[in-house]
Order: sequence, then structure tokens, then C-alpha cells
Amino acid sequence: SSTGGVVIPVTLTTEGERYEFGVFRMSTQQSFYDDRERAQRVTARPYWGVSASRRWSVIRRPSWRLYYGFGISYKTESDDLSVTHWNFASQLGARIALRQSGSSVDVTVRHWSNAGIRLPNRGQDFFTVSYSFSPGHGP
Repeated sequence: SSTGGVVIPVTLTTEGERYEFGVFRMSTQQSFYDDRERAQRVTARPYWGVSASRRWSVIRRPSWRLYYGFGISYKTESDDLSVTHWNFASQLGARIALRQSGSSVDVTVRHWSNAGIRLPNRGQDFFTVSYSFSPGHGP
């Protein structure tokens, strides 16, 4: 179920956009309404996260590209979403070039989970929109 929350991403891609390193601030508390308890339940408090991923292009066009990535992530807090600090990180995204500026926008769906190594492991899905300040780089 949706837990709400605001994520602030700062990412860096290197070597032809094959690798991504990110810092993420989960800046708000995450919670959901528990029907059994008939109350709002806090699943995660604000925390910092970092990730490192390898990316692969699925489709590459002059003005956009579709990619997926896989790697690791680290959370400063354990919570009801995942009791481990270290997790697997996956992503599916699109990069759209902005012709006027030479910059681009990434729209990415991300998932962090420990793959059931320790329970509870509900994992965490989140959506990020990032603006690239690197002129001259296309998708």
C-alpha cells in the first residue's frame, strides 16, 4: 500500500551513463492506514539513503532513452519496510533530452529491498524526477 512521503534525490551518472551513484533524503515520515488496527501506522521515519547501480539501455533514441539498473543501497535507518540497512536497488527509467539547454530530465521508478534475507521485508518503491545539469550530454 502507498505510504506517501517525499524523496529528494541527488544522483551522478558516469562513464556514458552506465553507472549511477545517488544520495536520497526520505524527507517525510511514511505511514499507511491499517484496516485491522483502524489507525494510521508509521512504517518509516525520515532517513538518508545512498545507492550505486549499473545501468543498461533498453532503447536509445536521439532525444530519449529507456534504461534499467541494478545495484546496492544503504539506509541510515531500519524500519518496517526493511529491517536491513543494506539492500538491493533496482530502477526503471527514461531520460528525455531538452534540446534548448543540452540538459535532460530523468523519470525513474526505484525499488529497494533485501530480497527476503531478513523479515520484515516489504521493500520500498519510489518515484523520482531528476534534472541533469550536464550540457552537451544527450540521452
